[in-house]
Amino acid sequence: MALFSNKLLVLALAAGSVLAAPAAQAAAYPEHAIRVIVPFAPGGSTDIVARIVTQRMSQLMGQTLVVENRGGAGGAIGAAEAARAKPDGYTLSIATVSTMAVNAACRPHDLTYNPLTDFLPITNFANVPNVIEVNPKFPAKDFKEFVAVLKKNPGKYSFGSSGTCGVLHLFGEAFKMATGTDIVHVPYKGSGPAVTDAVGGQIEILFDNMPSSMPQILAGHLRAMAIAWPERLSALKDVPTLAEVGYPQLNQPAWYGLLAPKGTPVEIINKLHDAAVMALKDPKVIDALEKQGAKPSGNTPAEFAKEIKEQYDWAKDVVAKGHISLK
Repeated sequence: MALFSNKLLVLALAAGSVLAAPAAQAAAYPEHAIRVIVPFAPGGSTDIVARIVTQRMSQLMGQTLVVENRGGAGGAIGAAEAARAKPDGYTLSIATVSTMAVNAACRPHDLTYNPLTDFLPITNFANVPNVIEVNPKFPAKDFKEFVAVLKKNPGKYSFGSSGTCGVLHLFGEAFKMATGTDIVHVPYKGSGPAVTDAVGGQIEILFDNMPSSMPQILAGHLRAMAIAWPERLSALKDVPTLAEVGYPQLNQPAWYGLLAPKGTPVEIINKLHDAAVMALKDPKVIDALEKQGAKPSGNTPAEFAKEIKEQYDWAKDVVAKGHISLK
């Protein structure tokens, strides 16, 4: 009987140690560097926002958050890799409207991750305006002239985006439907290379997020036609919102947030959330984001999950109504 009792005691102690292990790991977290997958090329808005916030988070958490760019397929390649990661808090990823909404709408049959079930939202880092811009040689000085030129020249001009099936591609397609214009899509592996070609004149038009284009707009290398934002930006007072020029349905800003793979312990999610919120309250981080045209968020995981679902539904609706098929 004593031997049987001892065996039960050993089993109980073993079970307790197994249950205690995750809690102990979460309490010690982070013990080494954290990988953050940015599913787009360096130099784009996703990359810029991610680096601004994670740099401060690194200081607050005492471990480096290392940004790794995994561009391609409208962010699907990087997002799929992040979804497969071990849920231990050491591989995170940046969520965008492209990866969490548009990809599911555009390529529902070959997407290898589920944006609504394969991740745990941590927080939305920042909201940013979308912008429609042109090379300065484009023969239009304002939005009205811009649309008029496009209508007179169907198929003549091309627009760049951060990639096929990305939110900026869908933004461009929605613009075409709303304005009745015909422009040719040229996909890139991220906003960075698209901006470079727009400045160089290889493409005449660019649909972009503000952070990756703001320096070139301020320098006069690109000309903003309109922005998707609740109000005009103080740095670009002469550039109207899309609602102002009669297209409220296009006046949708973008966001960038932090995700962990499903199964990540809630204690780790909470630690990451707290660090992100503290970082987003830092005056230097706020200033750096605002210089890029971005507005800090720092909402709760539940609030960010709601934003993701709303954009997921929006993208599905736009693709269905526009009969958009992206093979």
